[in-house]
Amino acid sequence: MTHKKGGLVRLEDAEWHESSHGEKFGARFARLGGAAGGQELRTSLYEVEPGRRAFPHHAHHGIEEALYVLEGEGTLRLGDEEHPVGPGSYAAFPAGGLAHQLINTGETTLRYLAISAGTRADIVTYPDSGKVAAFAGDWDAMRFSHRGIYWDKDQPGYYDGEE
Repeated sequence: MTHKKGGLVRLEDAEWHESSHGEKFGARFARLGGAAGGQELRTSLYEVEPGRRAFPHHAHHGIEEALYVLEGEGTLRLGDEEHPVGPGSYAAFPAGGLAHQLINTGETTLRYLAISAGTRADIVTYPDSGKVAAFAGDWDAMRFSHRGIYWDKDQPGYYDGEE
């Protein structure tokens, strides 16, 4: 439930979601920002099991993102570098900055807060796979007026299909 003037959500009352793909990707998460009535600051709690990651290596071009590790150990891929992270680690990812990905390289569940702020539209690039995604809409509710994922190499020309 979204409140126009803000509000409070307790973790025990949060709605949990799960996503997974193959052996590499999987997470359990609760979208806390929208549940508490947030409008532009999105915050989610993620739980990622050992050996997995929630997302592909990616960079946002329309929103700023950050993460704060609460429990567990992991490796943060930041551009071409890898950095160990653990409880108390905080990382910021400005819009248009380096691609990033958090991997649970520990032996217990990795719990972290993912925080993002920005517009209701974003372009996301995926350097490992060469994809580009375009989104417009409500991220917390996962309702999009536009959502498309494209191969970067197969781009049409600007005026293609306009005749």
